[in-house]
Amino acid sequence: MTIASEIPKDTPSAAGAESIGDLLRRLGSVSPDRVRLIPAPGTATEKDVVTIAAQEDRLFELIDGVLVEKVVGTSESRLAIVIAAALENWISERDLGMVFGSDVMLRMLPKRVYMPDVSFISKARIPNAAGKKNPIWEVYADLAIEVVSEGNTRGELERKRKDYFAAGTHLIWLVYPATRTVTVYTDPENSHVLNENQTLDGGAVLPGFSLSLKKLFANLD
Repeated sequence: MTIASEIPKDTPSAAGAESIGDLLRRLGSVSPDRVRLIPAPGTATEKDVVTIAAQEDRLFELIDGVLVEKVVGTSESRLAIVIAAALENWISERDLGMVFGSDVMLRMLPKRVYMPDVSFISKARIPNAAGKKNPIWEVYADLAIEVVSEGNTRGELERKRKDYFAAGTHLIWLVYPATRTVTVYTDPENSHVLNENQTLDGGAVLPGFSLSLKKLFANLD
């Protein structure tokens, strides 16, 4: 298992924020309604992430001591389930690893706990994370998938993209229900967009895997 030891210098941090506005901008201009104030921004811990999920059934990601709530709508949740099912069926037949949903907590970087809507972790790295008492796994996702909701911001997605790749992720899919497109990233800056008449593939991470976007987005109908 390889986890990056340093947070990229150009990613946002709670440290040094002079105002609520500064903090929100550092987080990617997320809505203030998504930032939890208790515990105070900058003081939250991984224990808070776990406790809130268990007691309140709400998912918060941890960004340098700040709790940012995940936003998922009905359509987005449905697409995530369909994608996860397609991946699970294909991956399990080949014993390549495991597929997870948004309730799995991954410490991809120091002081940063993320919950991709869908993630794939290769078999070779799972034993390093599984079986530990801590519900937060110190492991990155080989493939991280975010189904973009109305409440997600461009800055937030950029922050996540940079953090995921800095941690070791090799492939990111950003699924946009509103436009029925998928943006595929193989590194933080280079991407290509697929429309609903095209087919999504697993690239170098899952060679041979394919998913018809027409069939995927048909679930929105």
